[in-house]
Amino acid sequence: MAHGTKPMLISTGRPDQETGAGRPRRLRGDLLLAAVAGAFTVAQLLLVGPAMGLGWDEIVYVSQVSADRPAAFFSAPRSRGVSLLVWPVASWSSSTVLLRVYLAVLSGLGLYIALRVWRGLVPARVLAGAGLFFVTLWITMFYGPQAMPNLWVAFGALICVGCFLRVSADRFDTPALWGVVGGAALMAWMRPTDAVWVTLPLLVLVAVRRRWRLGAALAGGLAAGGVEWIVEAFLAFGGLRERLNEASRIQGDLGWNIAVDDQMRSLMGSALCRPCGGELPDPGIYAWWLTLPVLAGYGLFAAVRARRTERTLLPLACATTAAVPYLFLIGYAAPRFLLPAYALLAIPVVDALFHLAVGRSGRPRAVALALVALALIGHLSVQYSVLDSTVDRTTKARIDWARSATELHRLGVRPPCLLTGEQSIPIAFYAGCASGAVSGHNADTSEAAILDTARRTPVAALSRRRDDGPAYARTWELHRLPRLDARVAPLPGAGGPG
Repeated sequence: MAHGTKPMLISTGRPDQETGAGRPRRLRGDLLLAAVAGAFTVAQLLLVGPAMGLGWDEIVYVSQVSADRPAAFFSAPRSRGVSLLVWPVASWSSSTVLLRVYLAVLSGLGLYIALRVWRGLVPARVLAGAGLFFVTLWITMFYGPQAMPNLWVAFGALICVGCFLRVSADRFDTPALWGVVGGAALMAWMRPTDAVWVTLPLLVLVAVRRRWRLGAALAGGLAAGGVEWIVEAFLAFGGLRERLNEASRIQGDLGWNIAVDDQMRSLMGSALCRPCGGELPDPGIYAWWLTLPVLAGYGLFAAVRARRTERTLLPLACATTAAVPYLFLIGYAAPRFLLPAYALLAIPVVDALFHLAVGRSGRPRAVALALVALALIGHLSVQYSVLDSTVDRTTKARIDWARSATELHRLGVRPPCLLTGEQSIPIAFYAGCASGAVSGHNADTSEAAILDTARRTPVAALSRRRDDGPAYARTWELHRLPRLDARVAPLPGAGGPG
Protein backbone atom coordinates (compact mmCIF):
# COMPACT_ATOMS: atom_id res chain seq x y z
CA MET A 1 0.00 0.00 0.00
CA ALA A 2 1.44 3.38 -0.95
CA HIS A 3 2.47 5.72 1.82
CA GLY A 4 -0.36 8.07 2.84
CA THR A 5 -3.18 5.92 1.44
CA LYS A 6 -6.10 5.62 3.85
CA PRO A 7 -7.56 2.09 4.05
CA MET A 8 -11.18 1.09 4.52
CA LEU A 9 -12.99 -1.39 6.70
CA ILE A 10 -15.88 -3.13 4.94
CA SER A 11 -17.86 -0.27 3.58
CA THR A 12 -20.60 0.73 1.24
CA GLY A 13 -18.81 3.75 -0.14
CA ARG A 14 -15.44 5.45 -0.36
CA PRO A 15 -13.99 6.85 2.86
CA ASP A 16 -13.72 10.61 3.00
CA GLN A 17 -10.57 11.97 1.44
CA GLU A 18 -8.47 14.60 3.21
CA THR A 19 -7.49 16.80 0.28
CA GLY A 20 -9.09 18.95 -2.39
CA ALA A 21 -12.82 18.66 -2.85
CA GLY A 22 -12.99 15.99 -0.15
CA ARG A 23 -12.40 18.50 2.65
CA PRO A 24 -16.01 19.81 2.79
CA ARG A 25 -17.20 16.21 2.86
CA ARG A 26 -14.80 15.44 5.69
CA LEU A 27 -16.06 18.47 7.61
CA ARG A 28 -19.64 17.28 7.12
CA GLY A 29 -18.61 13.87 8.41
CA ASP A 30 -17.02 15.40 11.52
CA LEU A 31 -20.15 17.47 12.14
CA LEU A 32 -22.26 14.32 11.81
CA LEU A 33 -20.19 12.57 14.48
CA ALA A 34 -20.37 15.66 16.68
CA ALA A 35 -24.17 15.65 16.30
CA VAL A 36 -24.32 12.02 17.43
CA ALA A 37 -22.11 12.78 20.43
CA GLY A 38 -24.17 15.85 21.34
CA ALA A 39 -27.40 13.89 21.06
CA PHE A 40 -25.91 11.26 23.38
CA THR A 41 -25.21 13.90 26.03
CA VAL A 42 -28.67 15.46 25.76
CA ALA A 43 -30.41 12.07 25.82
CA GLN A 44 -28.59 11.11 29.01
CA LEU A 45 -29.79 14.24 30.77
CA LEU A 46 -33.38 13.74 29.55
CA LEU A 47 -33.79 9.96 29.85
CA VAL A 48 -31.58 9.14 32.84
CA GLY A 49 -31.72 12.50 34.54
CA PRO A 50 -29.05 14.34 36.52
CA ALA A 51 -30.91 14.03 39.82
CA MET A 52 -30.56 10.23 40.18
CA GLY A 53 -28.57 9.54 43.33
CA LEU A 54 -25.20 7.84 43.35
CA GLY A 55 -25.07 4.04 43.36
CA TRP A 56 -23.00 1.70 45.53
CA ASP A 57 -19.98 1.39 43.21
CA GLU A 58 -20.13 5.07 42.31
CA ILE A 59 -20.01 5.94 45.99
CA VAL A 60 -16.84 3.90 46.47
CA TYR A 61 -15.12 5.73 43.60
CA VAL A 62 -16.42 9.22 44.40
CA SER A 63 -15.75 8.96 48.14
CA GLN A 64 -12.02 8.52 47.46
CA VAL A 65 -11.77 12.16 46.33
CA SER A 66 -14.82 13.69 48.04
CA ALA A 67 -14.22 16.85 50.01
CA ASP A 68 -16.85 16.11 52.68
CA ARG A 69 -17.33 12.31 52.78
CA PRO A 70 -15.06 9.65 54.35
CA ALA A 71 -13.50 7.28 51.82
CA ALA A 72 -15.24 3.90 51.55
CA PHE A 73 -13.30 0.63 51.53
CA PHE A 74 -11.50 0.16 48.21
CA SER A 75 -11.37 -3.54 47.32
CA ALA A 76 -8.76 -5.37 45.23
CA PRO A 77 -10.54 -5.48 41.83
CA ARG A 78 -11.10 -1.73 41.70
CA SER A 79 -8.88 0.81 39.99
CA ARG A 80 -8.63 4.51 40.75
CA GLY A 81 -9.25 5.75 37.22
CA VAL A 82 -12.88 6.68 37.90
CA SER A 83 -11.90 8.54 41.07
CA LEU A 84 -9.46 10.64 39.07
CA LEU A 85 -12.08 11.13 36.36
CA VAL A 86 -14.57 12.67 38.82
CA TRP A 87 -11.98 14.54 40.87
CA PRO A 88 -12.43 17.89 39.04
CA VAL A 89 -15.99 18.06 40.41
CA ALA A 90 -16.20 15.72 43.41
CA SER A 91 -13.16 17.25 45.12
CA TRP A 92 -14.99 20.51 45.81
CA SER A 93 -18.72 19.90 45.28
CA SER A 94 -21.13 17.35 46.73
CA SER A 95 -23.78 18.10 44.07
CA THR A 96 -24.93 14.95 42.33
CA VAL A 97 -26.62 17.01 39.62
CA LEU A 98 -23.39 18.82 38.79
CA LEU A 99 -21.46 15.53 38.71
CA ARG A 100 -24.04 13.92 36.40
CA VAL A 101 -23.98 16.86 33.97
CA TYR A 102 -20.18 16.84 33.98
CA LEU A 103 -20.05 13.10 33.22
CA ALA A 104 -22.75 13.37 30.53
CA VAL A 105 -20.79 16.06 28.71
CA LEU A 106 -17.51 14.19 29.19
CA SER A 107 -18.94 10.92 27.88
CA GLY A 108 -20.31 12.73 24.82
CA LEU A 109 -16.83 14.11 24.16
CA GLY A 110 -15.33 10.66 24.73
CA LEU A 111 -17.72 9.16 22.16
CA TYR A 112 -16.79 11.78 19.58
CA ILE A 113 -13.06 11.19 20.01
CA ALA A 114 -13.48 7.40 19.96
CA LEU A 115 -15.38 7.55 16.66
CA ARG A 116 -13.25 10.32 15.18
CA VAL A 117 -10.07 8.21 15.19
CA TRP A 118 -11.76 5.82 12.73
CA ARG A 119 -12.14 8.51 10.06
CA GLY A 120 -10.29 7.44 6.93
CA LEU A 121 -10.92 3.80 7.85
CA VAL A 122 -14.71 3.85 7.74
CA PRO A 123 -17.21 6.18 5.97
CA ALA A 124 -18.73 8.83 8.23
CA ARG A 125 -22.27 7.49 7.80
CA VAL A 126 -21.19 4.07 9.05
CA LEU A 127 -19.39 5.65 12.01
CA ALA A 128 -22.43 7.75 12.84
CA GLY A 129 -24.66 4.68 12.59
CA ALA A 130 -22.29 2.72 14.81
CA GLY A 131 -22.31 5.53 17.35
CA LEU A 132 -26.10 5.68 17.35
CA PHE A 133 -26.38 1.92 17.72
CA PHE A 134 -23.97 1.88 20.66
CA VAL A 135 -25.46 4.82 22.56
CA THR A 136 -29.08 3.70 22.10
CA LEU A 137 -28.36 0.52 24.02
CA TRP A 138 -30.00 1.05 27.39
CA ILE A 139 -26.76 -0.03 29.06
CA THR A 140 -24.72 2.72 27.39
CA MET A 141 -27.33 5.39 28.06
CA PHE A 142 -27.77 4.34 31.68
CA TYR A 143 -24.06 4.36 32.50
CA GLY A 144 -23.15 7.43 30.41
CA PRO A 145 -23.60 9.92 33.29
CA GLN A 146 -22.45 7.52 36.02
CA ALA A 147 -19.10 7.33 37.76
CA MET A 148 -18.34 3.83 36.51
CA PRO A 149 -15.35 2.47 34.54
CA ASN A 150 -16.81 0.21 31.84
CA LEU A 151 -17.94 2.85 29.34
CA TRP A 152 -14.51 4.46 29.51
CA VAL A 153 -12.88 1.11 28.83
CA ALA A 154 -15.14 0.93 25.76
CA PHE A 155 -14.00 4.36 24.55
CA GLY A 156 -10.38 3.41 25.17
CA ALA A 157 -10.85 0.19 23.22
CA LEU A 158 -12.26 2.04 20.20
CA ILE A 159 -9.42 4.56 20.30
CA CYS A 160 -6.71 1.94 20.72
CA VAL A 161 -7.93 -0.45 17.99
CA GLY A 162 -8.73 2.34 15.52
CA CYS A 163 -5.33 3.96 15.96
CA PHE A 164 -3.63 0.56 15.77
CA LEU A 165 -5.20 0.04 12.34
CA ARG A 166 -4.14 3.51 11.23
CA VAL A 167 -0.53 2.91 12.21
CA SER A 168 -0.61 -0.52 10.57
CA ALA A 169 -1.61 1.20 7.32
CA ASP A 170 0.79 4.14 7.69
CA ARG A 171 3.75 3.67 10.00
CA PHE A 172 4.49 7.41 9.79
CA ASP A 173 1.14 8.32 11.36
CA THR A 174 2.62 9.61 14.63
CA PRO A 175 -0.65 11.03 16.07
CA ALA A 176 -2.25 7.60 15.64
CA LEU A 177 0.71 5.99 17.40
CA TRP A 178 0.11 8.24 20.37
CA GLY A 179 -3.56 7.32 20.09
CA VAL A 180 -2.58 3.68 20.66
CA VAL A 181 -0.72 4.75 23.79
CA GLY A 182 -3.63 6.89 25.00
CA GLY A 183 -6.32 4.29 24.32
CA ALA A 184 -4.39 1.53 26.08
CA ALA A 185 -3.61 3.83 29.01
CA LEU A 186 -7.28 4.85 29.37
CA MET A 187 -8.37 1.22 29.51
CA ALA A 188 -5.69 0.23 32.02
CA TRP A 189 -6.39 3.35 34.06
CA MET A 190 -10.02 2.26 34.43
CA ARG A 191 -9.73 -1.56 34.60
CA PRO A 192 -6.25 -3.06 34.09
CA THR A 193 -7.41 -6.64 33.59
CA ASP A 194 -9.98 -5.57 30.98
CA ALA A 195 -7.25 -3.68 29.13
CA VAL A 196 -5.16 -6.85 28.86
CA TRP A 197 -8.08 -8.87 27.52
CA VAL A 198 -9.01 -6.21 24.94
CA THR A 199 -5.46 -5.78 23.64
CA LEU A 200 -4.60 -9.50 23.55
CA PRO A 201 -5.21 -9.85 19.76
CA LEU A 202 -3.19 -6.69 19.14
CA LEU A 203 -0.27 -8.03 21.17
CA VAL A 204 -0.42 -11.34 19.30
CA LEU A 205 -0.41 -9.54 15.95
CA VAL A 206 2.53 -7.41 17.04
CA ALA A 207 4.50 -10.53 17.94
CA VAL A 208 3.58 -12.43 14.77
CA ARG A 209 4.37 -9.56 12.40
CA ARG A 210 7.19 -8.10 14.50
CA ARG A 211 5.74 -4.63 14.61
CA TRP A 212 7.87 -3.64 17.58
CA ARG A 213 7.09 0.09 17.38
CA LEU A 214 3.40 -0.67 17.77
CA GLY A 215 4.22 -3.18 20.47
CA ALA A 216 6.17 -0.56 22.40
CA ALA A 217 3.24 1.86 22.12
CA LEU A 218 0.79 -0.77 23.40
CA ALA A 219 3.06 -1.86 26.24
CA GLY A 220 3.81 1.74 27.17
CA GLY A 221 0.13 2.63 27.27
CA LEU A 222 -0.79 -0.39 29.38
CA ALA A 223 2.10 0.33 31.76
CA ALA A 224 1.25 4.02 32.06
CA GLY A 225 -2.37 3.29 32.88
CA GLY A 226 -1.73 0.30 35.15
CA VAL A 227 1.31 1.43 37.10
CA GLU A 228 -0.72 2.93 39.97
CA TRP A 229 -2.74 -0.29 40.33
CA ILE A 230 0.46 -2.35 40.41
CA VAL A 231 2.18 -0.08 42.94
CA GLU A 232 -0.92 -0.15 45.14
CA ALA A 233 -0.89 -3.96 44.91
CA PHE A 234 2.50 -4.02 46.65
CA LEU A 235 1.69 -1.27 49.13
CA ALA A 236 -1.79 -2.41 50.22
CA PHE A 237 -2.20 -6.07 49.23
CA GLY A 238 1.22 -7.65 49.65
CA GLY A 239 2.07 -7.96 45.95
CA LEU A 240 0.64 -8.25 42.47
CA ARG A 241 -0.18 -11.96 42.72
CA GLU A 242 -1.86 -11.42 46.08
CA ARG A 243 -4.01 -8.62 44.70
CA LEU A 244 -5.00 -10.69 41.67
CA ASN A 245 -5.88 -13.62 43.93
CA GLU A 246 -7.91 -11.38 46.23
CA ALA A 247 -9.70 -9.86 43.24
CA SER A 248 -10.51 -13.36 41.99
CA ARG A 249 -11.86 -14.37 45.42
CA ILE A 250 -14.10 -11.31 45.61
CA GLN A 251 -15.46 -12.09 42.15
CA GLY A 252 -16.28 -15.66 43.12
CA ASP A 253 -12.99 -17.38 42.21
CA LEU A 254 -12.49 -16.91 38.48
CA GLY A 255 -12.41 -20.10 36.44
CA TRP A 256 -14.37 -21.97 33.82
CA ASN A 257 -17.96 -20.86 34.37
CA ILE A 258 -20.45 -20.34 31.56
CA ALA A 259 -22.26 -17.07 32.30
CA VAL A 260 -23.90 -16.55 28.90
CA ASP A 261 -27.37 -17.20 30.32
CA ASP A 262 -26.61 -14.91 33.26
CA GLN A 263 -25.79 -12.07 30.88
CA MET A 264 -29.07 -12.69 29.04
CA ARG A 265 -31.00 -12.48 32.31
CA SER A 266 -29.23 -9.24 33.24
CA LEU A 267 -30.52 -7.56 30.06
CA MET A 268 -33.83 -7.00 31.86
CA GLY A 269 -32.17 -4.07 33.65
CA SER A 270 -30.22 -5.67 36.48
CA ALA A 271 -27.27 -3.59 37.62
CA LEU A 272 -25.80 -6.74 39.16
CA CYS A 273 -27.14 -10.25 38.72
CA ARG A 274 -25.50 -12.14 41.62
CA PRO A 275 -26.68 -14.79 42.12
CA CYS A 276 -28.35 -14.87 38.74
CA GLY A 277 -31.25 -17.33 38.77
CA GLY A 278 -34.79 -17.46 37.55
CA GLU A 279 -36.28 -17.66 34.09
CA LEU A 280 -34.89 -15.94 31.03
CA PRO A 281 -36.70 -12.70 30.08
CA ASP A 282 -39.02 -12.41 27.13
CA PRO A 283 -37.13 -13.19 23.88
CA GLY A 284 -37.84 -9.68 22.65
CA ILE A 285 -35.53 -8.38 25.38
CA TYR A 286 -32.47 -10.32 24.25
CA ALA A 287 -33.14 -10.87 20.53
CA TRP A 288 -30.72 -8.05 19.63
CA TRP A 289 -28.05 -9.69 21.78
CA LEU A 290 -28.28 -12.97 19.84
CA THR A 291 -28.33 -11.10 16.54
CA LEU A 292 -25.00 -9.33 17.15
CA PRO A 293 -22.71 -12.32 16.48
CA VAL A 294 -24.74 -13.21 13.36
CA LEU A 295 -24.33 -9.71 11.92
CA ALA A 296 -20.67 -9.68 12.92
CA GLY A 297 -20.16 -12.96 11.07
CA TYR A 298 -21.86 -11.57 7.99
CA GLY A 299 -19.70 -8.46 8.18
CA LEU A 300 -16.57 -10.59 8.32
CA PHE A 301 -17.79 -12.64 5.34
CA ALA A 302 -18.34 -9.46 3.32
CA ALA A 303 -14.91 -8.17 4.33
CA VAL A 304 -13.17 -11.38 3.25
CA ARG A 305 -14.87 -11.16 -0.15
CA ALA A 306 -13.72 -7.56 -0.47
CA ARG A 307 -10.18 -8.46 0.67
CA ARG A 308 -10.37 -6.19 3.68
CA THR A 309 -10.17 -8.94 6.29
CA GLU A 310 -7.72 -7.54 8.83
CA ARG A 311 -9.49 -4.24 9.32
CA THR A 312 -12.70 -6.08 10.15
CA LEU A 313 -11.27 -9.12 11.91
CA LEU A 314 -9.18 -7.13 14.38
CA PRO A 315 -12.03 -5.26 16.15
CA LEU A 316 -14.08 -8.45 16.13
CA ALA A 317 -11.20 -10.37 17.70
CA CYS A 318 -10.72 -7.68 20.36
CA ALA A 319 -14.47 -7.68 21.07
CA THR A 320 -14.35 -11.45 21.51
CA THR A 321 -11.43 -11.43 23.95
CA ALA A 322 -13.03 -8.52 25.85
CA ALA A 323 -16.18 -10.63 26.34
CA VAL A 324 -14.51 -13.95 27.19
CA PRO A 325 -13.96 -13.40 30.95
CA TYR A 326 -17.52 -12.16 31.45
CA LEU A 327 -19.14 -14.95 29.44
CA PHE A 328 -17.03 -17.93 30.47
CA LEU A 329 -14.91 -17.18 33.56
CA ILE A 330 -17.18 -15.51 36.10
CA GLY A 331 -20.13 -16.81 38.07
CA TYR A 332 -22.41 -13.79 37.85
CA ALA A 333 -23.33 -11.02 35.42
CA ALA A 334 -23.67 -7.27 35.03
CA PRO A 335 -24.66 -5.87 31.63
CA ARG A 336 -22.06 -3.08 31.85
CA PHE A 337 -19.25 -5.65 31.76
CA LEU A 338 -19.78 -6.13 28.02
CA LEU A 339 -19.78 -2.45 27.03
CA PRO A 340 -16.24 -2.65 25.52
CA ALA A 341 -17.33 -5.63 23.39
CA TYR A 342 -20.46 -3.80 22.19
CA ALA A 343 -18.42 -0.72 21.26
CA LEU A 344 -15.96 -2.77 19.19
CA LEU A 345 -18.76 -4.72 17.52
CA ALA A 346 -20.76 -1.60 16.63
CA ILE A 347 -18.72 -0.54 13.58
CA PRO A 348 -18.57 -3.90 11.74
CA VAL A 349 -22.19 -4.71 12.69
CA VAL A 350 -23.55 -1.41 11.37
CA ASP A 351 -21.36 -1.75 8.29
CA ALA A 352 -22.96 -5.16 7.74
CA LEU A 353 -26.42 -3.57 8.06
CA PHE A 354 -25.51 -0.99 5.42
CA HIS A 355 -24.25 -3.79 3.20
CA LEU A 356 -27.54 -5.66 3.61
CA ALA A 357 -29.71 -2.60 3.01
CA VAL A 358 -27.74 -0.99 0.19
CA GLY A 359 -25.45 -3.61 -1.29
CA ARG A 360 -22.14 -3.20 -3.07
CA SER A 361 -23.75 -1.36 -5.97
CA GLY A 362 -24.90 1.48 -3.69
CA ARG A 363 -28.53 1.04 -4.73
CA PRO A 364 -31.04 0.57 -1.89
CA ARG A 365 -32.67 -2.85 -1.64
CA ALA A 366 -36.24 -1.95 -0.84
CA VAL A 367 -37.25 -5.15 0.98
CA ALA A 368 -34.02 -5.44 2.94
CA LEU A 369 -34.10 -1.74 3.82
CA ALA A 370 -37.68 -2.04 5.10
CA LEU A 371 -36.82 -5.11 7.22
CA VAL A 372 -33.75 -3.41 8.71
CA ALA A 373 -35.81 -0.29 9.50
CA LEU A 374 -38.54 -2.32 11.22
CA ALA A 375 -35.97 -4.28 13.22
CA LEU A 376 -34.31 -1.05 14.36
CA ILE A 377 -37.63 0.48 15.40
CA GLY A 378 -38.42 -2.60 17.48
CA HIS A 379 -34.92 -2.58 18.92
CA LEU A 380 -35.19 1.07 19.98
CA SER A 381 -38.57 0.53 21.63
CA VAL A 382 -37.19 -2.38 23.67
CA GLN A 383 -34.11 -0.41 24.71
CA TYR A 384 -36.18 2.58 25.81
CA SER A 385 -38.60 0.39 27.75
CA VAL A 386 -35.81 -1.33 29.69
CA LEU A 387 -34.02 1.97 30.29
CA ASP A 388 -37.15 3.66 31.61
CA SER A 389 -37.95 0.86 34.06
CA THR A 390 -34.31 0.59 35.17
CA VAL A 391 -34.01 4.31 35.86
CA ASP A 392 -37.31 4.32 37.77
CA ARG A 393 -36.36 1.31 39.91
CA THR A 394 -32.83 2.60 40.56
CA THR A 395 -34.00 6.08 41.49
CA LYS A 396 -36.47 4.72 44.05
CA ALA A 397 -33.79 2.53 45.68
CA ARG A 398 -31.42 5.48 46.02
CA ILE A 399 -34.18 7.66 47.44
CA ASP A 400 -34.60 5.00 50.13
CA TRP A 401 -30.90 5.33 50.97
CA ALA A 402 -31.32 9.09 51.31
CA ARG A 403 -34.41 8.62 53.52
CA SER A 404 -32.48 6.19 55.71
CA ALA A 405 -29.71 8.75 56.09
CA THR A 406 -32.22 11.42 57.07
CA GLU A 407 -33.78 9.12 59.68
CA LEU A 408 -30.36 8.31 61.12
CA HIS A 409 -29.66 12.02 61.46
CA ARG A 410 -32.94 12.36 63.35
CA LEU A 411 -31.79 9.60 65.70
CA GLY A 412 -28.58 11.49 66.43
CA VAL A 413 -26.28 9.58 64.08
CA ARG A 414 -24.57 12.56 62.49
CA PRO A 415 -21.02 13.19 61.25
CA PRO A 416 -18.56 12.20 62.47
CA CYS A 417 -20.23 8.80 62.74
CA LEU A 418 -19.84 5.15 61.71
CA LEU A 419 -22.25 2.72 60.05
CA THR A 420 -21.75 -1.04 59.79
CA GLY A 421 -23.72 -3.96 58.40
CA GLU A 422 -26.18 -4.27 55.52
CA GLN A 423 -25.83 -1.55 52.83
CA SER A 424 -23.66 0.47 55.18
CA ILE A 425 -21.41 1.82 52.38
CA PRO A 426 -24.10 3.67 50.38
CA ILE A 427 -26.17 4.79 53.37
CA ALA A 428 -23.04 5.99 55.17
CA PHE A 429 -22.14 8.14 52.16
CA TYR A 430 -25.59 9.73 52.10
CA ALA A 431 -25.40 10.30 55.87
CA GLY A 432 -21.84 11.68 55.76
CA CYS A 433 -20.59 8.82 57.96
CA ALA A 434 -17.68 6.42 57.66
CA SER A 435 -18.50 2.77 56.93
CA GLY A 436 -16.94 -0.43 58.22
CA ALA A 437 -17.39 -4.20 57.98
CA VAL A 438 -16.03 -7.05 60.08
CA SER A 439 -16.62 -9.73 57.44
CA GLY A 440 -17.33 -10.18 53.74
CA HIS A 441 -15.66 -8.64 50.70
CA ASN A 442 -15.41 -5.21 52.33
CA ALA A 443 -14.01 -6.30 55.71
CA ASP A 444 -11.78 -3.53 57.05
CA THR A 445 -12.33 -3.38 60.80
CA SER A 446 -13.10 -5.49 63.89
CA GLU A 447 -15.83 -5.72 66.52
CA ALA A 448 -13.47 -4.29 69.14
CA ALA A 449 -12.69 -1.30 66.93
CA ILE A 450 -16.40 -0.65 66.33
CA LEU A 451 -17.20 -0.77 70.08
CA ASP A 452 -14.27 1.50 70.80
CA THR A 453 -15.51 3.99 68.18
CA ALA A 454 -18.99 3.88 69.74
CA ARG A 455 -17.54 5.30 72.95
CA ARG A 456 -16.54 8.48 71.12
CA THR A 457 -18.86 8.96 68.11
CA PRO A 458 -22.36 7.86 67.02
CA VAL A 459 -22.46 4.30 65.62
CA ALA A 460 -25.31 2.30 64.05
CA ALA A 461 -25.45 -1.29 62.83
CA LEU A 462 -27.77 -1.91 59.87
CA SER A 463 -29.44 -5.25 59.12
CA ARG A 464 -32.25 -6.74 57.09
CA ARG A 465 -35.73 -6.73 58.56
CA ARG A 466 -36.32 -9.47 61.15
CA ASP A 467 -32.57 -10.15 61.26
CA ASP A 468 -30.99 -10.23 64.72
CA GLY A 469 -28.09 -8.09 63.55
CA PRO A 470 -24.49 -8.48 64.71
CA ALA A 471 -23.96 -9.94 68.18
CA TYR A 472 -22.13 -6.85 69.48
CA ALA A 473 -25.14 -4.63 68.64
CA ARG A 474 -28.07 -6.71 69.88
CA THR A 475 -28.48 -4.63 73.05
CA TRP A 476 -28.52 -1.37 71.09
CA GLU A 477 -31.80 0.45 70.51
CA LEU A 478 -33.70 -0.87 67.47
CA HIS A 479 -35.20 1.52 64.89
CA ARG A 480 -36.92 1.00 61.53
CA LEU A 481 -35.46 2.44 58.34
CA PRO A 482 -36.80 2.05 54.79
CA ARG A 483 -36.27 -1.69 54.05
CA LEU A 484 -33.74 -2.05 56.90
CA ASP A 485 -33.38 -2.14 60.67
CA ALA A 486 -30.90 0.08 62.51
CA ARG A 487 -29.47 -0.63 65.94
CA VAL A 488 -28.08 2.61 67.32
CA ALA A 489 -25.44 2.54 70.05
CA PRO A 490 -26.08 4.71 73.09
CA LEU A 491 -24.79 8.10 72.08
CA PRO A 492 -21.47 9.19 73.64
CA GLY A 493 -22.16 10.95 76.93
CA ALA A 494 -25.41 9.03 77.42
CA GLY A 495 -24.11 6.06 79.38
CA GLY A 496 -21.68 4.36 76.99
CA PRO A 497 -22.22 1.60 74.47
CA GLY A 498 -24.24 -1.07 76.24
